[in-house]
Amino acid sequence: MLEQLLQLDTKVFTFLNQLGNPSWDGFWIFVTEKRNHIPLMVILLILVYKNLGLKRFLLSLVFIALMATWTDQITNLLKYSVRRPRPCSVDALSETIRYINKRCSSFSFFSGHSSNSMAIAIMIANLITPKYKKLFIPLLLWAFCMGYSRIYVGVHYPIDVICGFTFGAISGYIFYKLFVITSKKLNFI
Repeated sequence: MLEQLLQLDTKVFTFLNQLGNPSWDGFWIFVTEKRNHIPLMVILLILVYKNLGLKRFLLSLVFIALMATWTDQITNLLKYSVRRPRPCSVDALSETIRYINKRCSSFSFFSGHSSNSMAIAIMIANLITPKYKKLFIPLLLWAFCMGYSRIYVGVHYPIDVICGFTFGAISGYIFYKLFVITSKKLNFI
């Protein structure tokens, strides 16, 4: 059963990865590079500040940092425990996939880009609601684009991305709830 699932995952990966073409490569390489999202993160933090005020904003920064550390460390723990090779390092796929990333390192399961981006999207969306509730869908689309970019550049399978999204969504929601509980205990609300 697991072997069949992994074979299907490889077929779906190959199909999605081969949809790319050189005219879109620069865009997806830009999307997949984390540092290119710094301006977006600054804008989102400004919106969080405007929505929460100074005390709750500073507290939210602590929870965002804890959440990012949590998702990143759990992702790495699982990568090095499961040790699933990235598609770009599988010799049997080298002739059939489009690999356009700068490097192929570490392991594949699950995607840290997907877990981190989804956790941030869920956490920030909850922090800025209801004042900026129209940003919820764009934040999810941003996270989905980040996940798809990992397939496009050839470094993650769809299951890696889906599991990363799932873990990130759960983590983002839990850390948001912990932020709310802590805000109430500190009388910040």
